[in-house]
Amino acid sequence: MIAVAAPARPHTRASLAAQLHTLGVRPGGTVLVHAALRGLGFLCGGPEAVLLALRDVLGPDGTVVVPTHTPENSDPAGWTNPPMPPEWWPVIRAELPGFDPAVTPSRFMGTLAELVRTWPGTRRSDHPYVSFAALGPAADRIVAGHALADMLGESSPLARLYELDADVLLLGVDHGHNTSLHLAEYRQPAPPRERCGAAVLTADGGREWVWWDDVDLDEDDFSRLGTDLETTGAVRLGPFGAGTGRLMRQRAAVDFAVDWLARNRRTEES
Repeated sequence: MIAVAAPARPHTRASLAAQLHTLGVRPGGTVLVHAALRGLGFLCGGPEAVLLALRDVLGPDGTVVVPTHTPENSDPAGWTNPPMPPEWWPVIRAELPGFDPAVTPSRFMGTLAELVRTWPGTRRSDHPYVSFAALGPAADRIVAGHALADMLGESSPLARLYELDADVLLLGVDHGHNTSLHLAEYRQPAPPRERCGAAVLTADGGREWVWWDDVDLDEDDFSRLGTDLETTGAVRLGPFGAGTGRLMRQRAAVDFAVDWLARNRRTEES
């Protein structure tokens, strides 16, 4: 077995901040972060060190945004990991707790996203399935008005980030986790649609199950899309911890994806 040499020193808040600065994170900017820390080596302080490093580079005028999605708050008829027996579906729809942006944890979004969600001063959108959390001066603008039936479209935080000329930062993940590319699906002329459901809170403190029609989201080709995006030079790659960071302007990524999807996916009209 070949021994792998350890780094000269642990990755710290200061060293991570230096890497983010070199990667091109803009002071005073807004950045949507997707992160999987497991492959980034030993981070002294874990997700807290990453968040503090981000805030060090962004400064007091910058805003950190993360996905705080809750995919288990969805129609059990569509669950595959694991699938639910059909006789359970009505029970789940009747008993699943309603989404509460103040307390409902995110699922499968990583430890950094959960840390941001619970950080003092963070604001979170109230979509029961694909919420986002934001920390910084632009937070309220980003998370307000997240429409139920336009969950990653023009009435979502992704569109607010587009307006703000935000950056997307991928830490230890590739474009398969680049949620902003879904905005390009909404900008196609005839994206396929599906019926969605989730449990929500009611005004009187109760809960109910709601249904809506939305775009049928599909990230299966996002890694291939991202590889093509990187050939344009729109993505800066560099070390982060013991892994790789990718930084891009969200507008450039979404605009490229709009054209790429039009060329590479069939729609109901094509």
